[in-house]
Amino acid sequence: QVQLVESGGGLVQAGGSLRLSCAASGRTFSNYGMGWFRQAPGKERGFVAAISRYDGSTYYADSVKGRFTISRNNAKNTVYLQMNSLKPEDTAVYYCAATTAGWGAYYASDYAYWGQGTQVTVSS
Repeated sequence: QVQLVESGGGLVQAGGSLRLSCAASGRTFSNYGMGWFRQAPGKERGFVAAISRYDGSTYYADSVKGRFTISRNNAKNTVYLQMNSLKPEDTAVYYCAATTAGWGAYYASDYAYWGQGTQVTVSS
């Protein structure tokens, strides 16, 4: 089992920045690829970003490319999502998740472990 706890969400104005953190415990963190997903009211949970467990390769949804950055610190068992130039359409609950897939895990079904989520609200 892997336990994941997100933090760092909040209310921010459009154009602002937030950094989300996801602390992992329970298993060897470096053995897992990590991802961020988000779910807005009335919408399905969608892929935001992922980082490989092997070489740190990163993957992004087109809607966040150039604005969001995913990173990980294996010594701290933590994955981050730096979000810049935030837009009202980025408003959602953000979830981190862990996968044993090697690279490019874009689908929620690729991930076995999930956090509880953190709310991000971007005001216009």
